[in-house]
Amino acid sequence: MANATQHPFAELSPARVVAAIESLGFWLPGEPFALNSYENRVYLVHDDERKRWVVKFYRPERWSDAQILEEHAFLAELAADEVAVAAPWRNADGESLHHAEGFRFSLFPQLPGQAPELENPAHLFVLGELIGAVHAVGERSCFAHRKQQDLDHMVIEARERVLQGPWLSGKQRGTYERITDELHRALMPHAWPHERAIRVHGDCHIGNILGRDEHFALVDFDDSLMAPAIQDLWMLLTADHDEERHMQLSEVIEGYEQHREFDRSELTLVEPLRTLRLLRHSAWLVARWEDPAFPVAFPWLADAGYWDGHIRELEQQRLALADKPRWLA
Repeated sequence: MANATQHPFAELSPARVVAAIESLGFWLPGEPFALNSYENRVYLVHDDERKRWVVKFYRPERWSDAQILEEHAFLAELAADEVAVAAPWRNADGESLHHAEGFRFSLFPQLPGQAPELENPAHLFVLGELIGAVHAVGERSCFAHRKQQDLDHMVIEARERVLQGPWLSGKQRGTYERITDELHRALMPHAWPHERAIRVHGDCHIGNILGRDEHFALVDFDDSLMAPAIQDLWMLLTADHDEERHMQLSEVIEGYEQHREFDRSELTLVEPLRTLRLLRHSAWLVARWEDPAFPVAFPWLADAGYWDGHIRELEQQRLALADKPRWLA
C-alpha cells in the first residue's frame, strides 16, 4: 500500500476516501471534510439524501479486527438499550467493519452538538446519567479481546517508550528516570484487581461528548477497554475549590446513580488515573512521531522546554499522590 519510507495514511487521498465509501453503495455529491483526529483519520461526508456521516479509517496495526468488532458490538448493545451513542452503520450482511485498498473503515451517523459545560450543574447531572447508563450495560459482560487497564504495565510501557527515544537531554533523562520511578512506586498501592473492571468508554473527555441543552451523546469508543468505572468520570471532575468540587461530584454521582450504584472508594483513583494519562500522553506523541501529521500538529514535542514542563507536571503529581485524596469527603 505504501513504500517503506512513507506512512500508510499518506496514501489516503480524498479520492480514495470517496471510492471506499461509495464501494458500500453510497453516492457522495461532495468532498470529504477532514475532522480533527490524529490516532485515526476521520472525515465528515454527506450522501445524496443529505444525511451526514462520520467515516473513520483505522490506524493500521493498532487494533485487530476482533478488537474493533468488539467495540462495535458494545455500541450495538448500548444502542439497543437506547443509550445515546453513535453505533456504526451495517450493510445488508450485518457487517460494520469494511475494507478498501488495505484500509479498514467504519461509518457512523453524525451526532451534532457542542461539548458540555462542566460548570453547569444540569449538564453534570445528565453526563453522570449518560455514563451510568453506559456502565449499566458495560457491567453485564466482559471484553474478550480489548485491553485491560493495567496500571503497572501501562506506566512501565509509557516510561520505556520515552526513555528509548532521543527526546531527553542528559540532565532531563536522569530527572525523568527518577520521578517516573517514584511515581511508579507511589501508584502501585492504587492498582486494582481485574475483577473490579467493567467495559467503559475509556477516553471520556468533553471532546467526546456532544449535544445541546441537557441532551448529550457519547462518541468515539476507540479506546474502550476494561477498567474501573471512575475511568469514565474523573475527567469531568475539574474543580479546584471545595464548594465547586462538592457541586461537581454530587451532580455527577446523582446522575450516575439513576442507573448504577457508584463505589465511592474509587474516588481514590482520580489522581492515579490523572498521573497515568500524563505519562501515556507524552509516550503516545513519541510513538506516533513517524506519522507526518504529528510533527505538524505538535512541533513543541521536539523542544527541551516541553520536556522540562512535563517533568514539572509529573513532580506535581507525585505531591498530589502523597496528599489526602481531594475528591473524598
